[in-house]
Amino acid sequence: MKNTSLVLIVVLFVAVAGLYILHFIGNKSNGSGIDGSNDGGASSELKIAYIKVDSLVVNYDFAQEMHDGFTKQQEAFTKEYSEKRSRFESQAAAFQEKVQRGGFLSQERAMQERDRLVGEEQQIGKLDQELSTKLAQMQADNNKQLLDSVMNYLKLYNKDKKYSYILNAAEVLIGDESSNITKEVLTGLNARYAKTKLK
Repeated sequence: MKNTSLVLIVVLFVAVAGLYILHFIGNKSNGSGIDGSNDGGASSELKIAYIKVDSLVVNYDFAQEMHDGFTKQQEAFTKEYSEKRSRFESQAAAFQEKVQRGGFLSQERAMQERDRLVGEEQQIGKLDQELSTKLAQMQADNNKQLLDSVMNYLKLYNKDKKYSYILNAAEVLIGDESSNITKEVLTGLNARYAKTKLK
């Protein structure tokens, strides 16, 4: 479920950002975002391609490596939190048992122990918040790196191809499969990533 959630978040983030950037690239290219076919004969052919972003993200080696790193960090944080929570619960149960059988020498000593446990529980709650914040930041950083990687590659890719628009297939209701450049872009992204890993 967490894997599905991460993939969905990444896909949505890339899709929205891609559409946003493509919108402004389109507006810049002809000043109005309208096909330049009404400019007195200087018309240009509209070339459109699309990418299945969800498929791209799932099969992009860089995205998988980031996801694996995120999952390992999440597991480490969960283990750290669980160990501290379990230790606290054992101490709280031991305290309760000791109170019930009258094991404290004085009421003051029992209150000191109770206050210590309350403080420890607050620290565990604070740790939970800190770890959740770190994971959220890590996920946001990963999404940004992934988006930057894909968009930088698409800019280079499109210098030769000269597409007017490269769309997210999730927004395309009907499309010619010959306009689907997902496989080609994925191959290029993975080849570029493999080269960076060799350095």
